[in-house]
Amino acid sequence: MSIQISAMTKSFGQTDVLRGIDLSVQKGELVALLGPSGSGKTTLLKIIAGLEWPDAGRLAVDDQDWLQLAAQDRRIGFVFQHYALFPHMTVRDNVAFGLTVRPRADRPGKSVIAAKVDELLHFLQITHLADRYPGQLSGGQRQRVALGRALAIEPKVLLLDEPFGALDAAIRRDLRRWLRGVHDATGSTTIFVTHDQEEAFELADRVVVMGAGRVEQIGHADAIHDHPATPFVARFMGATVELPVTLQAGRADGAGLDLTALSRRALPDGPAQLLVRPQDITPVPETDAPWRIVTRMSNGAHLRLVLRHPDLGEAEADVPRRAVKADALVPDATVRLKIEAGTIFPQDRPQQAAAGTPKTTPTRLESSR
Repeated sequence: MSIQISAMTKSFGQTDVLRGIDLSVQKGELVALLGPSGSGKTTLLKIIAGLEWPDAGRLAVDDQDWLQLAAQDRRIGFVFQHYALFPHMTVRDNVAFGLTVRPRADRPGKSVIAAKVDELLHFLQITHLADRYPGQLSGGQRQRVALGRALAIEPKVLLLDEPFGALDAAIRRDLRRWLRGVHDATGSTTIFVTHDQEEAFELADRVVVMGAGRVEQIGHADAIHDHPATPFVARFMGATVELPVTLQAGRADGAGLDLTALSRRALPDGPAQLLVRPQDITPVPETDAPWRIVTRMSNGAHLRLVLRHPDLGEAEADVPRRAVKADALVPDATVRLKIEAGTIFPQDRPQQAAAGTPKTTPTRLESSR
């Protein structure tokens, strides 16, 4: 089923939760809504499910106006973070629930329901758990049961709200691969909410980055990582170091910065802001350089360096511990910062974007080598 969302808004009291959402999801696509808490992603999911209603906008599924349909008429499969299984029902009865509560005229016979449940238990590899109760299951097993219950009604759209948030990291990784296989096998149109970047990029066909009730960027993992469309996306993707630079004839220049690895860009001259990830900064020891190492911490594989400039404040760099000259990166050493990659925005835009104004046009500065 294809989904079309247009100009959707939603407020709770004085708080604007959705601020004009436009989004298209193609039939059979797996899309992730990625963003921090408060970005509006769960509210958007609930509106699609019929559990919330927008103040304005349009929601169409295969050109049918779903805002005219009650939740029970939308044929939605919804999987919650905390499973929401019925504790007094066995796994088999939980999976069958959506079929057994259908109106009598639409309800399959008992033998049909039993066959469908057996098929799903086998498909989800939980046949051996059929007669257990939720309290006897691990978190990963409960999540499979929750997904089985959602799939039993043969949903037009499958929605998952932080489906792996309550599980530990190792189980999450296994279930992500498993869920991708389930999606491909069923051909369902699936939307899932997450704040976990790795989860979104590993699972989804496309990722929708949301912030402060807006869609900030839509794309694939590499494009969002390498070419963040707004300062919000750049920061969310880890560009926590912000450095003032000056653009002249397409080249960026900054105090104590080596920007020679960055290619020339067609940008207007003047002040700008460079947003960089700590791992894209290489401190180079140099006498009389303006940056000084304040602290050095090691996690075994990497050194986390805190650097200070007399006028610009502090920055952080993440350097492989076995890198060339890493032994010279000690507290009080002076260094210049070689910038390997970053994204540049006009100086006045980061504050505007953080306040929720529309998009800016970035320039990604990559190594020209």
